Amino acid sequence: MGSWSTNAPIRLAILEADTPIPPIKAKYQTYGGVFAHMFKRACASLSRPVSLESQLALSSHDIVNDLSSYPDPDAIDAILITGAKYNAFDSDEWIERLVQYTKRCLEGGRVRVIGVCFGHQIIGRALGAQLGRNTRGWEVSVVEHELTAEGKKVLGLETMSIHQMHRDAVLSFPPGVVQLARTDVCANQGMYVPGRLISVQGHPEFTEEMVRELLNMRKYGGIISDDVYQGGMSRVADKQDGVAVAQAFLRCASPRVSPYELISVLPLLLLLLLAALLGIRGM
Repeated sequence: MGSWSTNAPIRLAILEADTPIPPIKAKYQTYGGVFAHMFKRACASLSRPVSLESQLALSSHDIVNDLSSYPDPDAIDAILITGAKYNAFDSDEWIERLVQYTKRCLEGGRVRVIGVCFGHQIIGRALGAQLGRNTRGWEVSVVEHELTAEGKKVLGLETMSIHQMHRDAVLSFPPGVVQLARTDVCANQGMYVPGRLISVQGHPEFTEEMVRELLNMRKYGGIISDDVYQGGMSRVADKQDGVAVAQAFLRCASPRVSPYELISVLPLLLLLLLAALLGIRGM
């Protein structure tokens, strides 16, 4: 899967649901900049490296402070909803607006939808899933995930390790979604619908440097306990698969039908062909 590339740049709108903390903001300005860095590394790591600009036409939209900043769905191919410090189950006007816009994109059927952490939870909410605090507590830093059979195919990995920074979770699976991954702390670590959406609870965009800053801020701000902080710091430099997940995002954002999507709809196509043949024979 490492040689995949598009024929034309995908028009990907990054819906920024938060502002980075100062050390990250100083380097990347916005979460649009953070995700551009992630996708740039993903493009450079293909077996045949390509430039970011040849694959993606990126735009960034501050959906928290400007409710009119949403892109016209007819002018884009995909959206990516970023992480955030907010609760995806709250009723703030901008969150309600984001849920409705996500529903519109999903129901339209053409615009692919990508979600990360808070964005993963927003997709779950838009599809009717239950959200809430995870009674098992925080997941932080690099965490190893168990992939389902479908997750291995979609992500091109046997196991997945990516950064985490969450206590909220999608507590159920919406009808029709494919489960991608799970951990001991959180069962819904990823969702997928061929041709429509892909989301992960973790943070493929985060680097060791970013997570060190976040852990320090949350520890000394009294948000996480010393035990959670120490455990996170002990794993923060572990190998992680953010680039591979970003490459899966690229594949899923493409308007082209991917091999996995073709395999997923093949049984339906065969049934339709069989019905057509039986109809011809019955004439």
